Amino acid sequence: MALQNAVQKLRPVNEVNISISSRTDSGVHALCNSAHLDIQRKEGKPPFSAELLVEALNFHLKPEPISVIKAFRVADNFNARFRALSRTYVYRLVTGCWHRSQLPVFERNLCWPVCNIPLNTDIMKEAAQILLGTHDFSTFRSLNSETPFKSPLKTLLQVDIIPGFSISLQQDFHRRRKSPGPKREPSFNY
Repeated sequence: MALQNAVQKLRPVNEVNISISSRTDSGVHALCNSAHLDIQRKEGKPPFSAELLVEALNFHLKPEPISVIKAFRVADNFNARFRALSRTYVYRLVTGCWHRSQLPVFERNLCWPVCNIPLNTDIMKEAAQILLGTHDFSTFRSLNSETPFKSPLKTLLQVDIIPGFSISLQQDFHRRRKSPGPKREPSFNY
């Protein structure tokens, strides 16, 4: 919604649809998301340069915790969601509190609070191994116009269960993970 609002403030003459490379549930964050949009300016105005588009979108995204890092032109048939080579997700669990209101303000929308019982990371790591590999997720997908064109087979290449204590773990996570394979699904991190 924030990105859509920022795009509208650029006053495009066309209806702009934004396609994001991944969709997440509440409390789940995809790292380094990509998106695409087609934007047309008023007649007589040149198309946005990549640099100007990044600068303008970031100006209108303030104060949201979202920023556009880079922009470039792509083919007319490009779709960020369907062309993504991999996806990395971070699921953060915080022990020692019962409700998200007890979390530090900067952590509230970045993790899930769990009860005051310590988590057994050894058991979690063992259980996570079951998730590795290629699995058929047919029973978890909704039926819509895209269903016939998408494979229900997904491959999970890596699952990390990493005990940590602060938001810095999430910021450092992307730099420490193994090199990406052809397709990457959720990574777990608490």
